[in-house]
Amino acid sequence: MDGMNIFQALLVSHKAQRELYARLLASKPATEERQHVFRELKAELAAHETAEERCFYVPLFQFDQSVDLSRHAIAEHHEMDEMVEHLEQVDPHAAEWQECCRQLCDKIEHHLDEEEQKFFPQAGEVLADEQKLQLAKDYEAEFTTLRIKQEA
Repeated sequence: MDGMNIFQALLVSHKAQRELYARLLASKPATEERQHVFRELKAELAAHETAEERCFYVPLFQFDQSVDLSRHAIAEHHEMDEMVEHLEQVDPHAAEWQECCRQLCDKIEHHLDEEEQKFFPQAGEVLADEQKLQLAKDYEAEFTTLRIKQEA
């Protein structure tokens, strides 16, 4: 991660999320593989969201032009968390599980696209180059710590 800016660091997790949800959608219903991939995606989302909020969105609240997008992105994180919680309550054998899973994956893709196409360019205008590098270091440290805690 050395030398990466915050956008490059976030894209690493975005790629992992896309790969995981593609595997999840392609997995066979009610299998151990599906549940394993779902747990992986859940852990990736949780660590990414928390680290991103702490190390990217919160620092952007100091700039008027990025407050609304930061709030919107955090609200979408909350929506995805609720979707994950709902999915955990649904019987993995039920048709509803597949539909809820598809909706979650669609929401993830919408969120990632919106961040990459709208939020990153705007944040890039307000953050100094050295801030972008420091935020990447902060994000990676936070993300790694959160993932280790989840695995313990």
